[in-house]
Amino acid sequence: MIKVTLNSGASFSCEQGVSLLDAAELSGTRLPYSCRTGRCSTCKCKVLQGESLAMQEEIGLSAAEKAEGWVLSCVRTAISDLVVDVESIGDVVLPEPKTVPCRINSIEKMAPDVLRVFLRLPPSVDFVFIPGQYIDLIGPNGLRRSYSIANGKSVGQQIELHIRCVDGGALSQYWFEQAKPNDLLRLNGPLGTFFLRDVAGLDLVLMATGTGIAPVKAILESMKEFPAEKQPRTLSVLWGGRTKQDLYLSFSELQTVSRFVPVLSRADDQWAGAKGYVQEALLNINPRLENAAVYACGSNAMIRSAQAALTDAGLPSQRFYSDAFVSSGFN
Repeated sequence: MIKVTLNSGASFSCEQGVSLLDAAELSGTRLPYSCRTGRCSTCKCKVLQGESLAMQEEIGLSAAEKAEGWVLSCVRTAISDLVVDVESIGDVVLPEPKTVPCRINSIEKMAPDVLRVFLRLPPSVDFVFIPGQYIDLIGPNGLRRSYSIANGKSVGQQIELHIRCVDGGALSQYWFEQAKPNDLLRLNGPLGTFFLRDVAGLDLVLMATGTGIAPVKAILESMKEFPAEKQPRTLSVLWGGRTKQDLYLSFSELQTVSRFVPVLSRADDQWAGAKGYVQEALLNINPRLENAAVYACGSNAMIRSAQAALTDAGLPSQRFYSDAFVSSGFN
C-alpha cells in the first residue's frame, strides 16, 4: 500500500487509482475541497517527494503551477510514496453528506438573472451543515448542479439558495422557465470545506463576486452567535459585480458589518462607490494584510487573481480560503 505523508506529519494509505482526496477521507483525514472535478483549485497541494498521476485534466492549475509541483488532490492518485504540502482542516467534524427529498417553498426574482429559492425539507430530516458549505441539487431528469447554502442555519426546515441563470444551461432553463412552488427535487449534502476557521483577533475579510455572496451571507448570519472571544478584530465584506443590478441583495442586509464595500467593474457615471475588482478595492482600503484572513467566493478567475495579488501584498498564504464557482462541464 502506498503511503502519503502530509507536512504536518499525519499520513494515510492510498491505493493507486484512488484520488488523494478520497484516500484521505477514507482514513479520517479531511483535506480542503470544493468541485471534486479538477476544475477549481480549492484542493491544490504540492508534491514534495514521490510520483503521482493525474486521472483527468487539472483545469484548475496553470502551466506554471504544474511545473512547480502543484497538483489537485481530487483528481490525483499516488504511484509511489508521497510527501505532500497541504494543510488538513484539523479537528473540524464535517457533517456527513446525505441525499434527501425537498420541495420548492418559494421563488423570488432578485435580478434579471438571479433567483432566491427556498427549499423545504421533510420534518423528519435532520439536515446539519456548517455555514459556507454547499449542496448538489438533483433536478428533473437527474440533472445535478452545485449551489452554496445562503442561510446561516436551517429555520423551519428551509434551505436558501441564490441561483444565477447560465446561458444554455439545462437546469437554468428549469429554474427560470418551469420551476414552481411545491416541485419535488432532491439534494445531496452538505459538501465542501469553505467555512470559517479560528478567526479570533484577526482582520477578517469576506470577499465575493456575483452569487458568491450566498455563502458569505450564511457566514455573516452565523457570526452573530459568536461569543466575544471568538470574534475577529475587524470584519470587512467586499462584494463585486459588473453593474449595480448584479448586487441584488439589499445593502442593509450586509451593512451590519464593520466595513461593507460594494465594487463595480463596469460602473456608470452615477456610481459613487469603489470601481474595479474586489481584490484591488481591498488593497486600496487595507494595504496591510499580515494579520488578515481572507475568504473569497466567486469565479475561478477572481479567486486566482485575488490569491496572487493578496499574498504578494503580505497575506499569509495559509490564511487565504476560497470556493470557486466553476462550470459543470456540461449543460
